Amino acid sequence: MKYVISLFLLLIVVVSCDPPRELSSTNPINWDKRAVTTPIKDSLETGSTFLSIYSQVYMRNENDQTDLTATVSLHNPNLKERIYIDKAIYYNTHGEPIRTYFDKTIFINPMETVQIVIDGIDKEGGSGANFLFDWKVKKNSSDPIFEAVMISTYGQQGISFVTNGKRIR
Repeated sequence: MKYVISLFLLLIVVVSCDPPRELSSTNPINWDKRAVTTPIKDSLETGSTFLSIYSQVYMRNENDQTDLTATVSLHNPNLKERIYIDKAIYYNTHGEPIRTYFDKTIFINPMETVQIVIDGIDKEGGSGANFLFDWKVKKNSSDPIFEAVMISTYGQQGISFVTNGKRIR
């Protein structure tokens, strides 16, 4: 009987342990299928956009943080023209690059949105993380729109808010 109880307790411990899971934010969608394979015109206008991301926020004091999941959306607001994103770099609170999502040019079709998800358990960014996007558009086209939605729920409470990118050049 003693062995049966021990075996039962061991089984409960093994079943209740969650296996480590890979962060979706470190394994984003397959950017290779969006890679530009033909030369891009030199006549395109270039720009860079800064986007704030909050993977953690302070709740009651500086010692009480809540983790957030961030959905970063890259929008093409043009009806007929593709936009091209050359680079997407994620920085932490201290301004150190954490990861580069792609460093080869990708395309986003007219009216399409592509997303990057920063998991709620991904704490590398901290309370002041951000993205820098380098992009190209056809002259007289609209610039891409970069937004992030941060959300967290616990119990019956939740928090959510949005940030918008700012063109810096």
